[in-house]
Amino acid sequence: MSPGEDYRDSRPFPDPEHSIAPRKPRTVGGVVYLTVLAATAGGLALVAFDRFRLGLGVIGVALLCGALGRLVVPKDNAGMLGMRPRFVDVLILAVLGTGLVVLANVIPNQPPL
Repeated sequence: MSPGEDYRDSRPFPDPEHSIAPRKPRTVGGVVYLTVLAATAGGLALVAFDRFRLGLGVIGVALLCGALGRLVVPKDNAGMLGMRPRFVDVLILAVLGTGLVVLANVIPNQPPL
């Protein structure tokens, strides 16, 4: 510290205007990510309420939409989607989504218990 300078703590101080309210996503990729997450949660709820075929279809379509979103959204706007290379993300989401949609349509009807 040189003479004449005020000593200031370099640690950040909490902002008194800070709110704990949920924040909106800042990128298009964040919106895609949260949409896929919400649709997957809805599909899991359907599975839990004994509508497994519809629930698996919803989850599969959500993953396919996530793959499409990851393919279309540019890297600068990918946000939470841009953790891995684009090819890997699209491949994983497309394979899992297609597998769930096929599984939902192939499983034979089961008699109720």
